[in-house]
Amino acid sequence: MDGDLVILSDGEMAIQFIHDLDTQTTGCPNLIIIDLNLPKRSGREVLAAMRSSERCGRVPAMILSSSDTQQDRADADRLGANRYLRKPTQLEDFLSLGAIFKTALMNPAR
Repeated sequence: MDGDLVILSDGEMAIQFIHDLDTQTTGCPNLIIIDLNLPKRSGREVLAAMRSSERCGRVPAMILSSSDTQQDRADADRLGANRYLRKPTQLEDFLSLGAIFKTALMNPAR
């Protein structure tokens, strides 16, 4: 499976990227991975912007966060995240993320 990887360094850039997708004819991403703790604008704001996108609002969205609080998980669910993943601390757990992301790409249903 080939694809492009787009990395945006802060929430403001991510929200602008989402707005740009709505005005362009380029395709939507196949998957977005969002950290809740982004500079400038929060991951919650990015997820909300993604879900309100007219063109790309149904793209699978995963939260990848160091937080394990119930409130963060509830917020992610309320805002439409397909999955909430805690950032791994062990190398083998980090490497297993690839399989999780691949599954999301192969089965994009919410």
